[in-house]
Amino acid sequence: MRCRPLYRGFALAAVAALAAPATASAHGGPIQRNPLPIPDWLFGWGAAAVLVISFAALALMWPRPKLEQPSWRPLPGGRALGSRLVEILCGAIGVALLVIVVVAGYVGPESAADNLAPTFIMITFWVGLVVLSILFGDVFRSLNPWRAIGRAVGAMVGRRGPARRPYPERLGRWPAAAGLLMFTWIELVGGWADTPSTLVTAVVAYTVVTLAAQSVWGVENWTRRGEAFSVYYNLLSRISVFETRNRVVGLRPPLGGLPRLDPVPGTVAVVMVMIGTVTFDGLSQGALWNDVAPAIQDIFTGLGAGLVTATKAADTVGLLAAVAIIAGFYALGIDGARTVGGGFTAAELRRIFVHTLVPIACVYALAHYLTYLLFEGQAIQYLAADPFGQGWDLFGTASAAIDFSLLTQNTTWYIQFGLVLAGHVAALMLAHDRALATYGQATEAVRSQYWMLGVMVGFTLLALWLLRQAGA
Repeated sequence: MRCRPLYRGFALAAVAALAAPATASAHGGPIQRNPLPIPDWLFGWGAAAVLVISFAALALMWPRPKLEQPSWRPLPGGRALGSRLVEILCGAIGVALLVIVVVAGYVGPESAADNLAPTFIMITFWVGLVVLSILFGDVFRSLNPWRAIGRAVGAMVGRRGPARRPYPERLGRWPAAAGLLMFTWIELVGGWADTPSTLVTAVVAYTVVTLAAQSVWGVENWTRRGEAFSVYYNLLSRISVFETRNRVVGLRPPLGGLPRLDPVPGTVAVVMVMIGTVTFDGLSQGALWNDVAPAIQDIFTGLGAGLVTATKAADTVGLLAAVAIIAGFYALGIDGARTVGGGFTAAELRRIFVHTLVPIACVYALAHYLTYLLFEGQAIQYLAADPFGQGWDLFGTASAAIDFSLLTQNTTWYIQFGLVLAGHVAALMLAHDRALATYGQATEAVRSQYWMLGVMVGFTLLALWLLRQAGA
């Protein structure tokens, strides 16, 4: 009788695998990848098999929750690393970088390829900090220029500043979700990164809005809940083994920060935006979107919009639809889990299990932007040497060139496949552990995860298919 849940889980995974495309490939490389020694369709089936085996192993060998109360121990020198002095220095670095990037956007070369601002914002900041957050924890909290400015202003005005209002609980992380969606719109739809001055104007506007929000609700409240990038990198940093408690840097188990996530309103929306926007980025580079987009554009041109406006409107529809589809996919798994009982509403279960999707959001970003970071990201060497386009060579790297031989296309694909698979196995572990803590009994916990297994397999195959779309 105990084996029946495993059969059901396998059936769900098999259905998802049958629905998967037969091919998958790498994204962002400078050339098409060569044929692999293993047929493409085997990657999809292999991924599904690994997840089903992992599900079975968790059901049989993980009878009690282990991640809900993770251990933590301070690092030697952890108090110095977490000290106020280090935080002030890091904040000063963050503010300096913000100023340099904004000035570069206005006074540097008009070409995006030759201007520091687009490369720094879209690659070093947006993608590079993902890697740093996973490896070293919430480094952006210390480097955050808006938090540093807010704290400095608060220290100067003291009691003369405006009285802080309590942060509305119902607002939760909704502002962060909206901010992330807007940033990805700028990246994927607006094309603002093609014009450095336009891009940094958006940065200035975001700075003004952030400082205004800090003045109303307080620096730490807004940073923790409303500031989009702080919320984003904090979620990813919860995967890391490094965590700062009471200004002391210490070690915890991998993934140990995720079960302690407070699922306030808007948290689910943030994660859906994280996954959905990367999904659209991959989809928009493939044949499917190229077939669908013209029909949507025709609707807007029929309403009197010009071609450029219609194209952006269609892409906006696609971006929002991708987020909505991911949210629906997650809701499907939650509806299945709800049939187990326990008296939980669907909304409660979505919040209870939302942290399990963070590793998926993480590997979607890493796999999708891997070559973008490794290749185009090298441009920061020569751009930083002459940030304002004045002919400088500050670091002796002005003549550096991009080395496209760092990774072969096939090696890139293997790394991407491994990242996607590892992230989804981690998500299964978190979901199983939370189910044990939520339902109390191992049998009900396993039953609650039948549908989630199908969702995890579906997300895995979707990620592989999107990589193929981008590389085809």
